[in-house]
Amino acid sequence: MTQLTMANALGQGLRRAMVDDDRVLVMGEDIGRLGGVFRITDGLLDEFGAQRVVDTPLAEAGIVGTAVGLAYRGFRPVVEIQFDGFVYPAFDQIVCQVAKLHYRTRGRVRMPLTIRIPWAGGVGAAEHHSESPEAYFVHTAGLRVIAVSQPQDAYVMLRQAIACDDPVVFFEPKRLYHRKGEVDLDGDLADAPPMGLARVARRGDDVTVLAYGAQVQTAVDAAEAAEAEGVSIEVIDLRSLSPVDYRTVVASVRRTGRVVVTHEAGGEAGVASEVITSIVERCFHYLEAAPERVTGHDIPYPPAKLERHHLPDLDRILDAVDRVLGRPASDPGFEAEATTPVSHAGEAVR
Repeated sequence: MTQLTMANALGQGLRRAMVDDDRVLVMGEDIGRLGGVFRITDGLLDEFGAQRVVDTPLAEAGIVGTAVGLAYRGFRPVVEIQFDGFVYPAFDQIVCQVAKLHYRTRGRVRMPLTIRIPWAGGVGAAEHHSESPEAYFVHTAGLRVIAVSQPQDAYVMLRQAIACDDPVVFFEPKRLYHRKGEVDLDGDLADAPPMGLARVARRGDDVTVLAYGAQVQTAVDAAEAAEAEGVSIEVIDLRSLSPVDYRTVVASVRRTGRVVVTHEAGGEAGVASEVITSIVERCFHYLEAAPERVTGHDIPYPPAKLERHHLPDLDRILDAVDRVLGRPASDPGFEAEATTPVSHAGEAVR
């Protein structure tokens, strides 16, 4: 085992995939000579050359469109979208081509394309550099959507994504790039947990908290704080947002009878909404309380100085845990807020 940051683990995963399969190449803005803005691809140009480490123009639609053609011809391209907010110009290519070519050709064409996206907030970035667009891609049939939360998964799951014949949108939480963890660089992919399998990050008995990306650590911190009050929280790292491993999720919820889902993206039509609906469909008679979601606010991502108010924190998660346990909410305005309908303009509906 080796101590690596998540950024280094991702770089090692890319390098291993390129060594193992000469059809793998990487493309993106400033990924060659610069090594990427987060230095994930640092050193790959010197080792593999400009034919396999391709510095591209600043044109996301062109980058993904070129990768579609390469995948069509049997390559396994890995695209880096420099920041999450830059993926939108490529949205047409991803939704209309990447996600549909396998289906439209009745399986004759595969799209072994991995789209890496540095994602979400917490780093004090400028406008358009902290977004949470995962729900768009989860909603798109034909895509696998992955969100990693620790270096070991970053290393293994990136290799799994590249080896997969399906297109994979691979979200990497920016605020965890420098988080260190133990990574097994010698393990065989055949022995690793499947990419679509959820991970139990902490065992517990009273409440199930579902999270992904950087929110997993926040949920674990909340579980440790709750333990001091005698509350046992089980934290599950979803890892795969499409498809979701409902076998693991359902087994936990049926045992605890209570569930909270948390993510950084806004709540309206977010991943939590779909996950909670699917849990209710599968676990209705096991639930002891209505499920709760703890999400970012339904606003454009705020300026850097305000993002700490936007990101779901330990206290907001514990408030939701209290509610599913039937305890009084710590926020005295909760009941009024929860029962007052609001319009999309933010005004109370009369």
